[in-house]
Amino acid sequence: MLLDIDNLTLELPGTARPVLTDVTLRVAAGEVVGLVGESGSGKSTTARAALRTLPPGTAVSGSVRVDGTDVLALGGEDLRAHRARTVAMVHQDPRAALNPVRRIGDFLVERLAGTGSGRTDRRAARARAVELLAAVGLSDPEQRVRQRPHELSGGMLQRVVIAGALAAEPRLLLADEATSALDVTTQAEILALLRTLRTERSLGLLFITHDLHLAAAYCDRVYVMYAGRVVEEQPAAALFERPRHPYTRGLLDCSPTLGETGREIRPIPGRPPSLADAFGGCEFADRCPDAEPECATWRPEPVPLPGGGTAACRRLPVLTGVGARAATAAKSTESTESTEHADSTEKGTPR
Repeated sequence: MLLDIDNLTLELPGTARPVLTDVTLRVAAGEVVGLVGESGSGKSTTARAALRTLPPGTAVSGSVRVDGTDVLALGGEDLRAHRARTVAMVHQDPRAALNPVRRIGDFLVERLAGTGSGRTDRRAARARAVELLAAVGLSDPEQRVRQRPHELSGGMLQRVVIAGALAAEPRLLLADEATSALDVTTQAEILALLRTLRTERSLGLLFITHDLHLAAAYCDRVYVMYAGRVVEEQPAAALFERPRHPYTRGLLDCSPTLGETGREIRPIPGRPPSLADAFGGCEFADRCPDAEPECATWRPEPVPLPGGGTAACRRLPVLTGVGARAATAAKSTESTESTEHADSTEKGTPR
């Protein structure tokens, strides 16, 4: 597994609840995984955990592994090398990543130097910069390396930033709202580019977006986050055809579809929680149309779904027809495997 986040919990001083709670998320090589949810749900923080660019004073439990490496255990030169060569991030606003008075070629040459690819020969690095711009489909790359950011459009700048992210040929690419600031035509071009790159380079792509329809069309699997917790995970087609968690259904109900008529747009009542809001049970209970008094004290636990995936809802069997038998069988299997592992460990035999 390329990105393997397991039971990750992050806590900051002075907050009433964790920033992330028991987040488990996986991305395989060549896979596009969507991460959706309202602003403040923890999507960007989850992505930054793969880079370990967390706020000072953050208390961390759980594990984050990228390409088999324990990211939380890295330090010094190893951590810098990890950020430069193994994983890269593309943000929403490309202009924020570029110095407005420097040329595009300077940005890419410095990026190559930071990865160790352009430290010795600046001429070779500039030639490589031209190659990168051509690889991301930018027209006339020899001219672009001599231009400054204000001379390029938003879509062109996003291609430049993607070229910089690919400079060290990372295994994992984190796209944090990388297309939301673009018009739909340019957005389609960037998405087509990312799809081509993931195929040619076997990139793993974590795709963070507010656009549920885009996630449905573009991603292989989708995680839904609310208040720092993953509340549902399914293959993309299954999640949008049969959403299991009330929050996922709420997101779809308030998301308009082009060309669809006669459907009422129903917003989710209330507001997304802040870090000052503490919860004794399900974080979505006070906004959920299906909540019962017991939900306010029920600790969310993921329930296995038929066909793959999980959803964390106490009323899941009642609301969706997912029997408790599947969850019980899964827990029984886990218990059996745990017992077998313990027995084999005591006997000194490998599993």
